[in-house]
Amino acid sequence: MSHTPTPTPSGPVRTVQGACNLCEAICGVVFQVQGEAPHEHIVSVRGNPADPLSRGHICPKAVAMKDIHEDPDRLKQPVKRVMKDGVAHWQPIAWDEAFDLVVEQLARTREQHGANAVAAYQGNPNVHNWGCITHGLPFLGLLKTRNRYSATSADQLPHQLMSHWLYGHQFALPIPDVDRTQYMLILGGNPLASNGSIMTVPDVRARFKALRERGGKIVVVDPRLTETAAVASEHHFIDPGSDAFWLLALIHTLFAEELVRPGPWEAITDGIRAVRDLVAPFSPEAVATTTGIDADTTRRIAREFAAAPQAVAYGRLGVSTQEHGVVCHWAIQVLNLLTGNLDREGGALLTSPAINLISTGLIGAGHFDAWRSRVRGAPEFAGELPVSVLAEEMLTPGPGQVRALVTVAGNPVLSTPNGRQLDTALAGLDFMVSVDFYINETTRHAHVILPPTCFVEHDHYDMVFLHFAVHNVARYSPAVVSPHADQRHDWQIFQALSERYARRTHALGRSGLPQRLSGMAALAMQKLPPKRMLQLILMQSRGGLSFKRLARHPEGVDLGALRPSLHAQLVKRGRRVDLLPPPISRELRELPGLLQQATESGHAMAEGALKLIGRRDVRSNNSWMHNSPRLVSGKPRCTLMMHPTDAAERSLADGQTVRVRSRTGDIEVPLQVTDHIRAGVVSLPHGWGHGREGVALRVAREHAGVSINDLTDDRVTERVAANAAFSAVPVWVSA
Repeated sequence: MSHTPTPTPSGPVRTVQGACNLCEAICGVVFQVQGEAPHEHIVSVRGNPADPLSRGHICPKAVAMKDIHEDPDRLKQPVKRVMKDGVAHWQPIAWDEAFDLVVEQLARTREQHGANAVAAYQGNPNVHNWGCITHGLPFLGLLKTRNRYSATSADQLPHQLMSHWLYGHQFALPIPDVDRTQYMLILGGNPLASNGSIMTVPDVRARFKALRERGGKIVVVDPRLTETAAVASEHHFIDPGSDAFWLLALIHTLFAEELVRPGPWEAITDGIRAVRDLVAPFSPEAVATTTGIDADTTRRIAREFAAAPQAVAYGRLGVSTQEHGVVCHWAIQVLNLLTGNLDREGGALLTSPAINLISTGLIGAGHFDAWRSRVRGAPEFAGELPVSVLAEEMLTPGPGQVRALVTVAGNPVLSTPNGRQLDTALAGLDFMVSVDFYINETTRHAHVILPPTCFVEHDHYDMVFLHFAVHNVARYSPAVVSPHADQRHDWQIFQALSERYARRTHALGRSGLPQRLSGMAALAMQKLPPKRMLQLILMQSRGGLSFKRLARHPEGVDLGALRPSLHAQLVKRGRRVDLLPPPISRELRELPGLLQQATESGHAMAEGALKLIGRRDVRSNNSWMHNSPRLVSGKPRCTLMMHPTDAAERSLADGQTVRVRSRTGDIEVPLQVTDHIRAGVVSLPHGWGHGREGVALRVAREHAGVSINDLTDDRVTERVAANAAFSAVPVWVSA
């Protein structure tokens, strides 16, 4: 594909305040812009000190927004894949032609093979772009398929499932009150690299420094000495996949030493005594061999946590993506509740966003196990099946086989387990359409790609991550630069597809809108842009914040510190907290046997095997930031970390290229020998592997790296919810 040079801009420079929505931190940003539409040029990007949440902080990714906007590899008009002499070529086509082609192919698949023959996958950026939420979800709803998938089940599904069971909604996620806590226990999370995750916390380094300066303590439990662990008060290595046993030992200690103080929760909580009985087998001594953390340390941490004036336990990706992920997140919630730190200042609190997705009904309460996948029988959650089963649903013949796929801002070939198998499955689809502005490892299989505008070319209000922010803020950001006349915003793409698909499948009612639409979906189908929908929702909200006020303050409106609200909400609804949902009760009864097996075997792996874990870097965001030269510059970051003892046993040296193999495949990668990782464990970052044929990302291909998901196993999943279990995958490493 050819690329037309962008004319050099000239004229005065203007200032535009906005936000970086590349990661969950949503930092406030000040842009300097020169030129006139459609040839505007971003001169500089810097943090906005007036922003009440990020307070002037940005990370390197924010500056890369300029790179993405100017990237010559970014698509700006639809393209269709055509074969010529056995080689795929991309042919530009008009928007109307593209929309009609997509709708016809999807509708035809549905008519010939049933609605479930069409699948949809939503990637991580969907929740970063409000047009995907306001208009993308209604379009996917029109497909009427049970084969819906997203990055949720390769990430935080156990976290959300526990909130659904305990508090009645998957978005009722208590957030650590970082700015006021005195004791923070972190498992499987690395906020200094992620800027927080299910905890929107920009400027986290300064916040952690303030925590320690006020006499507080940060304890990190992780198989690797992460960037966060390096600034913590103390760090403890733990064997990957054993976090659930260690958390249960903390709860055991609370009961054994009579440290349980649930406070107001005791009156509305069922199952406290039953929990005491079920955690009895998990004494600190009983789990020490398996976890690698001695009993005295476990008891001391439990006592310190219970005695702290404000404390909070927080677990993230590392505890979600393992075999016992649901039990891990259950134990974290129970630990906070039993010590009186749930819904308490300095503990774990719900946020009070200007647009509350729960109270407004914009996102309804989910359900679990309402149906199961066709091949493996994996349970759905909130209308989505776990992505670990997506490839087998495409590859296994029979009624309901997936034959067409819609991907939206996703790259599952690099971000889901056993990516090579999914790569093969995608190549065999009858039809695939991708809403994306890159030809990447996944979208190269699409028959049509519909590219939306990029982050700086459309306005934005964060509907999701303000729900997870450590300080209540509202911020509406106008577009920084104007798109070209023939570009389309994501909401315009979905609106056009929805209208055509409803007409093609005869789903229109008397009003001319698709049948049985309500709320946000109905507004979306009336061709209202997200901005107008925001205005209407704010008018109906009880928060008293007007759109005019938002527009006057692009730096953000400070809505105050987090405050207790969860207990009062549950009491008002007459809802009690059941600490032992049946699936958790069953798991707790089976775990003693699993612990005994692990203890008797010394938690041994197959001969010579090591346990593979992932890692994240502040300059990466999954797979979609590696075409920015400034973000991939410097020392290679796609390396395999290994402890010196393990390297010596295999006669391996730092910098050497090694072969890593698992059940699903093998890769070759440079070795990084370091004592910053536990012996018996190796670590590889996720999101790399850009060397596949047909990937049209020139910078990323020059820094291709390898994909950890060519090693991870789609058959190894979380025991309750079938979330991907990336942690503790057995691998063998050799020269």
